[in-house]
Amino acid sequence: MNYWLVKSDPETYSWADLVRQRETFWDGVRNFQARNYLKAMQNGDLVLFYHSNKQPAVVGIAQVIRTAYQDPTTTDPQWVAVDLAFHSEFAQPVPLAAIKAEPRLAKIGLVKQSRLSVMPLREEEFNLIVAMGNPNAQ
Repeated sequence: MNYWLVKSDPETYSWADLVRQRETFWDGVRNFQARNYLKAMQNGDLVLFYHSNKQPAVVGIAQVIRTAYQDPTTTDPQWVAVDLAFHSEFAQPVPLAAIKAEPRLAKIGLVKQSRLSVMPLREEEFNLIVAMGNPNAQ
């Protein structure tokens, strides 16, 4: 299994939208590096959902349910989308400030390449952010 983080402006597509719809296609990625990460996603991979802009924070977990296919928002064959489904919600959002304050997360893309909209995480980084979002979980 691989672990990822995707970013969305809540005004464009929010966590609440995914919770309500239960699944969506992740489209509109127009950065080659982010596109390559979408292409690398596999069914079952877990994905942290990050709200950017006003109150930047990781808010929950989605799961890849369909691997890369032609992005339906463009006819340009070089761009792809994947399908994501709701997996689980955090007890509390994990703000960007808390992620930046955690030394074990200093090298993740969210901190080092903040403009990238799709990025991989190592399992231990993913698990640490999940634990930060669910501090009372056993």
